[in-house]
Amino acid sequence: MDYLGIIGLIVCCIIISVIIGIIIWDNNRQKQYVQLNKEVLNHLNLKYWKDLRTDTFVELKSSRAVDNYDYYQYFCENREKVEEAYKRILNKQAYCKLLKDFLDDNEYKDRPMYDRVESNIKESFRGANSYNIDVSYTSPAGRSHNYRCIHVTMSDIEKIQNDPSLIMTKGEYNKYLKEQAKQLLDEKHHKYYEMVNLVIDVANTNRDKLVKKEDQEELDRLISLLFDKTVNSIKRVKAIDSEEWDVIRHLIINISKDVNTIIDNNQKILDYYVSPEFCKIKETCKSLMETQKEFNEYINEKAQAVSTLFGAKVVRNETVIDDEYHYVRPYKKTINAFTAEVSSSVFSSAENNPIDYIVKYFYPNKEKYPEQIQKLQTLVEELETLKDARKIIDNYKLEYQQYITDVPDYVMDNDEDGFYARLGFANISESALTVEYKFSYTSDGGFAQRYFTIPMTEETIVDLINKLQSKLTMSAFAKEQRAMMTSKLREQIKERDNYTCKYCENSIFKEPNLLLEIDHIVPVSKGGCTIESNLQTLCWKCNRQKSNKV
Repeated sequence: MDYLGIIGLIVCCIIISVIIGIIIWDNNRQKQYVQLNKEVLNHLNLKYWKDLRTDTFVELKSSRAVDNYDYYQYFCENREKVEEAYKRILNKQAYCKLLKDFLDDNEYKDRPMYDRVESNIKESFRGANSYNIDVSYTSPAGRSHNYRCIHVTMSDIEKIQNDPSLIMTKGEYNKYLKEQAKQLLDEKHHKYYEMVNLVIDVANTNRDKLVKKEDQEELDRLISLLFDKTVNSIKRVKAIDSEEWDVIRHLIINISKDVNTIIDNNQKILDYYVSPEFCKIKETCKSLMETQKEFNEYINEKAQAVSTLFGAKVVRNETVIDDEYHYVRPYKKTINAFTAEVSSSVFSSAENNPIDYIVKYFYPNKEKYPEQIQKLQTLVEELETLKDARKIIDNYKLEYQQYITDVPDYVMDNDEDGFYARLGFANISESALTVEYKFSYTSDGGFAQRYFTIPMTEETIVDLINKLQSKLTMSAFAKEQRAMMTSKLREQIKERDNYTCKYCENSIFKEPNLLLEIDHIVPVSKGGCTIESNLQTLCWKCNRQKSNKV
């Protein structure tokens, strides 16, 4: 073998060795990359690196269509894809944050082939901030081709979500405008309903705290006006830019001011009752009130008994509108138990024949007439006793004037009964002595309201008793027929007994402020009649002890 052939063979061997070495080295590098790539994916809890560059494909029918196509047209044709695109971008952003956090700080940076893994990761960021629509066209013969990628950002998606009309057809857009107008009108209705509710909430919270009955009645009137003039008007307004809104708003504001004025004035009185000035007066009168404590308790019991005889107060939710969706909160109004809601024709008839309609609406059960007649007779007697007691209490108040000084006028002018009641006096207010039946009429929708009351004076109660007795059978009538305890008869019995208690012999001559009552010797509940021979004069203490005993 010649020398040159040997050299060539050696060179070939060297070249082959180098190639083999390179191949082995590259295989090792590849293994290192694959191993590292696998470890990083496991570390990130991923199966592979995601390609974020394309989210959907659209194949169009012409090259020009590709140039004119935009994401509005895509989402118009694929409405369900709007939410999908939104979620897709969020997922991409979460994926990229995971990778960026990894690149910022990880334990693999010094490993061989890390730069290649890092390159793969950075490649994954492409297309991460948008929803990518690949639009293309290919001619039937495959000679012409057009392609573009539309990048839809998160702000583009949100713009469509906030204004769906951007991807609507003309018909859909017109329907959308009508729905939007209705929604805006509903929102305005609810805004004004809420203004009304705020006033009602204030009234409901404070009504029972009002010290004056007149304030309660005025509050009831204001809330009734609020229902009539605002709630019903709100329902009728059909245009969001109607001038009626300003009228309604000003009315609500004015009623709210009037309601707050009543509440503020009432709170001013309540604040006085917890002031040092009032506490001083109360402490001064305390020892004197102890001597009259039993009397005041007795009269308070009598006043309570009157309301029990006639009918307890009830609480009614007063929403004077047809509020089928319950937009307006009800106003909790305390009313007399003897209130009848009637029609317009019945209302007119009741005004002309009040006693007949009282019997018809409040005494429908004839079997209960004897019991009800007895209660009405007792009511007459108790009202007369309370009137006498009120005169005595007024005399006591005069005796206390020297201890009651520097009381603000706004207290005595607005809550004189409450002031003395807090000192310990029995509270016989006008409301306790004014018992009445009420007929009320409210038109459909609540636009018209009327009512009238029939005060239960002694004369009216006698007429009512006579009407009930006239409807009884002859045997029942004979049993119930008896003389009434009239004011005249009471005075006759007192005069006959020389204004002296038949038990303890105390009299108004010994004690000018003595409360004398007329007692049935045989109680009515045990068959006793209201006739002179069955009546006697007792002082309030003896009558309290005797109760209904014979």
